[in-house]
Amino acid sequence: MSFERRILVLALAAGAAATAIALVLLWTGDFSARVRWTFSAAAVLPWLGCAFAARERVVYTLQTMANLLAALRDGDYSVRARAAHGGALKELVTELNALGTSLRLQRQESMEATALLRRVMDEIDVCVFTFDAKRRLRRVNRAGERLLGAPAERLLGTGAEELGLAEYLEGAYPRTLLRKLPEGERSFEVRRGVLHEDGVPHQLLVLSDLSRALREEERQVWQRLIRVLGHELNNSLTPIKSISQSLTAALQQPDLSSDFREDALRGLAVIAGRAESLTRFLQAYAKLSRLPAPTKGPVDVDAWVRRAVALETRAPVRLLPGPPLVVQGDQDQLDQLLINVLRNAAEAALATGGGVEVGWARNGTHVEVRVRDEGPGLPPSANVFVPFFTTKPAGSGIGLVLSRQIAEAHGGSLTLQNRADAPGCEARLRLPI
Repeated sequence: MSFERRILVLALAAGAAATAIALVLLWTGDFSARVRWTFSAAAVLPWLGCAFAARERVVYTLQTMANLLAALRDGDYSVRARAAHGGALKELVTELNALGTSLRLQRQESMEATALLRRVMDEIDVCVFTFDAKRRLRRVNRAGERLLGAPAERLLGTGAEELGLAEYLEGAYPRTLLRKLPEGERSFEVRRGVLHEDGVPHQLLVLSDLSRALREEERQVWQRLIRVLGHELNNSLTPIKSISQSLTAALQQPDLSSDFREDALRGLAVIAGRAESLTRFLQAYAKLSRLPAPTKGPVDVDAWVRRAVALETRAPVRLLPGPPLVVQGDQDQLDQLLINVLRNAAEAALATGGGVEVGWARNGTHVEVRVRDEGPGLPPSANVFVPFFTTKPAGSGIGLVLSRQIAEAHGGSLTLQNRADAPGCEARLRLPI
């Protein structure tokens, strides 16, 4: 039976017994036929009317709730049910109305977020493509349209092979590829991912144009390099030129002074010293630019740190041993790295008569080696890792740069910062275990 018929049967059954007893008593008693029929109608008709009215009331309420839910399902959140006077039905109506309000707010937030996402996707200078399982283009932003040279209406539904993007959907990622364009070759970083739309997986392709950033970085590198080279060359060539001109003028005089020999020897010594300084500078530059790739093997951290500490005898070095750990690295390069850091710390400590403290600890999947000195601290400049920048009279300015290159080649990092607990500097070296 349907739900409506069950409600009707239950309503009829509720008054059936009382109505039947009343009819039996009425028809078995000493009443006239007119009285019997009148009271029979008075008993049966209200009973049937109330039963059908109860059925209609229940059905009407359920149909109202069904219409409200159908409106919510269709996205019409403006429909509201009229609140009942009280009881469970009022609670149901209140919850349905609250559900409609909540869904309306969620749809509004979703629409605003979607509009914001589309605006961002259109405005960013990154090419974004979405391909289905058959490698047909399903979505593209404006940067992608500019890269392919056609509007989205003509591109959607086209295969990756026809668009020249097939190679970007294969192979490892992230990686950098060159793409030939009418204005020339440009470098793109390729990244991929998977997203689902209507339950169907799609492949997301993101191409970032690196050419402009690389050109700007290359320009800045050349500017820094030329500035450093010009400064170093001028420091050496200016005195050489000046002294050479003085010696040439002195040699042109008919009568040489008695102290000319002494002046000439002094001038030649200056020329030789500046030439030697320039030679050291060029050798340092060659060393910095020819750092080989590390040949990795197991390196015991305890033995590595103790070996570097034993070589530093100018300032007192306090060793704080850590847990037994092993890293994969090039032992010679790691020795050079730690020796450079310890040398800088010792020279800083000598300036104030302080000491150096070296220790290591495990930090997640990395070992962290800390070298603390009691020197004057870092200068108020961010140039400590700029090649050839130095605050020492005889420094080359490549020790820290070379050390950081070695750390990064091993998948780690090297940072310097002034100590917060005391005067001095702290070098923090992180290497993967």
